[in-house]
Amino acid sequence: MLNIPTPILGEVSAITIASPDLEKSFDFYKNLGFEEVMRMNFPFSRIQISDGALLIMLRQDNTEYIALTYYVKDIDKSIEIIENGGLAFLETPKPTDVIKKYLLKSPDGFNISFVHIIDGYSQPKGPTMLTMPQSDYTNPEKYANKTCGMFGEFAQPVKDLEVSISFWSLLGFNALYKSSGQNPWAILSDGLAIVGLHQTESFSKPTITFFAADMKSKIENLKQKGIDNYREQSHGNIVLTTPEGQEINLFSLGM
Repeated sequence: MLNIPTPILGEVSAITIASPDLEKSFDFYKNLGFEEVMRMNFPFSRIQISDGALLIMLRQDNTEYIALTYYVKDIDKSIEIIENGGLAFLETPKPTDVIKKYLLKSPDGFNISFVHIIDGYSQPKGPTMLTMPQSDYTNPEKYANKTCGMFGEFAQPVKDLEVSISFWSLLGFNALYKSSGQNPWAILSDGLAIVGLHQTESFSKPTITFFAADMKSKIENLKQKGIDNYREQSHGNIVLTTPEGQEINLFSLGM
């Protein structure tokens, strides 16, 4: 049994991605099994999408940006937890801000934001690779996302795995899996988000990763849909690049 903790930072977590063309990005993600959850235009244009297990917020912005975002009802409590851990925010809200937002950076420069909400946001209920029984890993019918498979991790390259694990533990994350060796890595969760920390130079920016037992056929189906912006990897895996520049790993289970 995995020791998945109870979340302490908020009620909902999402991956926020800036896009210069929301509709173009949304059309791409629809081909990956995502659907629109909510669309908002104030104070800026954004589309909330989900595949049933993972929540993504596409935000209209010409500046490249990606973050792990928490939507929080009692944001003062979350901020107090973080500050009591000795962490300092890079950005804090101004008195005139319509939406109260805080920004924190990991030791490796990864963005973690906290946004005050009242209602209208909910965490997807579908199973991720951490929450579904391992006996279901080889049954694609059990996947929340039938197109890409199981959401496995929001992967980040790190310089020092132990330093990064210590940082994330201050935010309520537990290391659920850990591997040493030439390229050590760990999978962490706080009960909402799943973060993969990889001490490696094989990739350079945060990457969304899916796994599937039938990934070969899923990749073929995506190619037949016309998706062609990808890099081939070993074992038939691919790395997709979205219109806004986000990378998405599609990996066969066990690879």
